[in-house]
Amino acid sequence: MKRYLIAGLLIWIPLVITFWVLRGIVTTMDEMVTPLLPGNWRPETWLGIAVPGTGLIVTAVVVIVSGVLVSNLIGQRLLLYWEALLARIPIVKTLYGGVKQVSDTIFSPGGQAFRKALLVQYPRAGTWTIAFQAGVPGGELAAQLGPDYLSVYVPTTPNPTSGFLVMVPRAEAIELQMSVDEALKYVISMGVVGPDLIDALHPSAAQAGTAQS
Repeated sequence: MKRYLIAGLLIWIPLVITFWVLRGIVTTMDEMVTPLLPGNWRPETWLGIAVPGTGLIVTAVVVIVSGVLVSNLIGQRLLLYWEALLARIPIVKTLYGGVKQVSDTIFSPGGQAFRKALLVQYPRAGTWTIAFQAGVPGGELAAQLGPDYLSVYVPTTPNPTSGFLVMVPRAEAIELQMSVDEALKYVISMGVVGPDLIDALHPSAAQAGTAQS
């Protein structure tokens, strides 16, 4: 019975959690977006019933259309005027500028932010954890630390959306061959879903990674 119970849980737990997360996303988008639609555009007006996912579909359409519009010269010029207008509003300028800088860094096609999984010693020497390369320190940080440092994000488990930003010497960070998705699975599962390259934690692998750096 215990074996059957565990087998059943392994089937249903991922399905229930996936459904719960997707339902939360759809419900949140419906509550935020649907009230903004004109009355005659809402599904309940011409169908008589509310259609779950309307907000998510409308958001996806708006995002895609926006991307098409700013992909040409005229759209890019309008975007520059819009950003210049936002830059004149004190609080909005700070919030919008910070969020845009982060999103441009993360989603830039040529960027390397959060595209590499690393092994770093944290929170003390001799204790290893998985981290993700966020970039390199710049400005005053680079002047104080020197050029051979990396900015890395150390996620918490089982919720990787919270974590710590630390700056470590490049020679002390080991670049893993596993993908970012595999590393995230290991973090979220609290080490239960172990990657194939877990033997990289062995000191000999650490020395080899340091030599390659």
